[in-house]
Amino acid sequence: MKTQKYLLVLFITTTFTSCGFYSFTGASVPAGTKTYQVNRFENNSLLVEPGLERDFKIALEDLIQNQTNLNLVISNGDLVYEGEITDYRISPTTATSENTAAQNRLTISVKVRFFNRKKEDDDLDQSFSFFYDYPGSAQLIGAQKDAAHEEIFERLTQDIFNATLAKW
Repeated sequence: MKTQKYLLVLFITTTFTSCGFYSFTGASVPAGTKTYQVNRFENNSLLVEPGLERDFKIALEDLIQNQTNLNLVISNGDLVYEGEITDYRISPTTATSENTAAQNRLTISVKVRFFNRKKEDDDLDQSFSFFYDYPGSAQLIGAQKDAAHEEIFERLTQDIFNATLAKW
């Protein structure tokens, strides 16, 4: 019985120490990196949705905060995210026999500039885009708009995180 306990402790100890530091999010943060900042994302789309740039900035900050142990700072961050919202577009995707939209699509595109002050080879300047489909009979207001923005922001921020820190 004593031997079994000893083997169990030995097994657990070697298992966890052999894994080293592993991030379940897949983040690959360079050594010595402790802070990040997210600058304002200017809304340069033709169709301007009030508050969209603020909501996107907060969504990106929250995702990085939740998936890393980095600290959010206002300036002089080791990692810096900035850019602009380049497109906010609603377009019909399918039509009915009466020539009305059976389904609409909201598309949001952002251009991101990422600067890694600890490892400049990781700097990035890339565009990201995602969409949300909703019934043509529905208005993009209230809860429908909130759900659309939340789903698009979730995908956009995860894609940005993967491109900048997870290297996927």
